[in-house]
Amino acid sequence: MPTTTSAAEHPAASRPGYVIGHITVRDPGKWRDYCAAVPASLAPWRAEIVFRGQRHAVFHGSHDHQLTVVIRFPDIAAATHWHASPAYQTLVPLRNAAADVTLLGFDT
Repeated sequence: MPTTTSAAEHPAASRPGYVIGHITVRDPGKWRDYCAAVPASLAPWRAEIVFRGQRHAVFHGSHDHQLTVVIRFPDIAAATHWHASPAYQTLVPLRNAAADVTLLGFDT
C-alpha cells in the first residue's frame, strides 16, 4: 500500500514561495522585451506575477530602485528551479543589459 505524507510532514511544500525583484531600468526598450518574455518562463512552474509597481515613496530607510516585482510560486523549490531553468537563464543577458536588478527568494 503506498504511503502518503501530510503537509505537516513537509510544510515547505505547502507554502508559497516568492521572488521579489528590485529594478532600476537603464534601457526601456530592452526592459519591455524582457518583461514580455518572462511570463512564458514562469508558466511551467505555475507561477504568477502578483504585481509590478513603481516606487511611490520610501517611508523609512533607503531604497534606490524605482520598480518592484513580486512573483508567487507554489513553493520555494519551484522558484529556485525557475531561476536556474534554461528558459529563464536565456533571458538573463537581456535582463542585465536592460536594468540593474536584485532578485530575492522568500519562503513563507
